[in-house]
Amino acid sequence: MLEWNTISLLLKHMEWADAKVWMSVLVTSSADNDSSIKKILYHIHAVQRAFFYIWTKQPLEFPKETDFPKLIEIAKWGCKYHTKIDEYLKTFDEDDLNQSLDIPWANKLEEIIGKKPVNPSLVETMLQVTIHSAYHRGQVNKRLRDLGGEPQLIDFIVWVWKGKPKADWKI
Repeated sequence: MLEWNTISLLLKHMEWADAKVWMSVLVTSSADNDSSIKKILYHIHAVQRAFFYIWTKQPLEFPKETDFPKLIEIAKWGCKYHTKIDEYLKTFDEDDLNQSLDIPWANKLEEIIGKKPVNPSLVETMLQVTIHSAYHRGQVNKRLRDLGGEPQLIDFIVWVWKGKPKADWKI
């Protein structure tokens, strides 16, 4: 079973890596009007927020991608999410890690995976958020390179080598 310390580290790395990616995106002028980058970055933060709302038993209500005319607005929205996660983790009860969660959109995947989805635990959804975000940050970095930008090194081990710095949101 995953330990809380591991999940906590992954969530802290996720924020650091999100901030580093945003730093690269926001200094790459050709990214400003790139619909692919905008779509992926919105998706990353929408999914992070959706799971957070499930963890905290809030309605799944948030702005649409079209509500953010500029990339900087999505960046600020993502930064606010990480502030909320920090607050949540300060009051978090480790005894809840194994509680089963109902994911509202899971049944839509039944046809794709060939069976009714099993409800994941809280800790499994936390792991999902960190892995899902990492996957899509890689897509953003690839697109940045295609646009002539310079992606940051955001690997977990790089974060560890640097002494696990806090995220630096330069927005």
